[in-house]
Amino acid sequence: MPEFRLTQISDTHLTRRLTKLTDNFNRVSEYIDTTRPDLVINSGDVTFDGPTSPGDLDFAKSLHAALPVACRYLPGNHEIGDNPTQIGPMPSQQVSEGDRQAFVSVFGDDHWRFEAAGWCFIGLNSLIMNSGLASEAEQLDWLARELAAASGKPIALFLHKPLYLNTPDDPEREATSIRYVPQPARRRLIEMFRAADLRLVASGHVHQRRDFTYRHTRQIWAPSAGFIVAGARQELIGIKEVGLVEYRFQPDSFEVRHVKAPGQVDIDLDELLGKAPAN
Repeated sequence: MPEFRLTQISDTHLTRRLTKLTDNFNRVSEYIDTTRPDLVINSGDVTFDGPTSPGDLDFAKSLHAALPVACRYLPGNHEIGDNPTQIGPMPSQQVSEGDRQAFVSVFGDDHWRFEAAGWCFIGLNSLIMNSGLASEAEQLDWLARELAAASGKPIALFLHKPLYLNTPDDPEREATSIRYVPQPARRRLIEMFRAADLRLVASGHVHQRRDFTYRHTRQIWAPSAGFIVAGARQELIGIKEVGLVEYRFQPDSFEVRHVKAPGQVDIDLDELLGKAPAN
């Protein structure tokens, strides 16, 4: 395959009760129907609240199943719970094996690898990192084998959480400890990729669009397809807008296009939930 076209969507947060999010997903679906990429990847937070509203999983899967192209999925904290971190309080919904299994039963594998256009594509479950669950060690063993099998091909890594803000050595802060892959899992993951030709890290989670390069690896933060987090509730890092990301991969190169589907609306989280804006 001389060219591989991939569309990344993220943080769709689908649930029957919040129809504005379904409306935004329908605009994305219409756009994908027009552009027809080879694959769609949802990089996590597919649902609004999978752990406490299991029906969200089935509802979100039904909407994705109606897309005209194949999809791969990664879990987010809104499906399986969040990572423990070295600093800050424990997450209110900590990652669990039961919730991970519920995700897998609906969406398929929570980590995967495939090849196209001379590239190796790897998807990882970033929420089990630092968890101590058996699935964390199993994923690391699997990753070591797959990196060895990549045989020098350029690698595109997809996961829910960004690796870091600006550099691998960014210190963890209590206010943002759950925003990025936490230490020491981050350090271990970066070390595993050190000998590989990692060209792209594509993530979501932050609900802001960002595109930067650290050394030879381009870091893409996909915006939420569903809503933004405006005002004082979240610091401004990139661009607060809804949208998606398009990629074109060719042997030894790739292009990125930042897109907002026609009709997508920048819904604010407070507006969505009917709350007064945070001060």
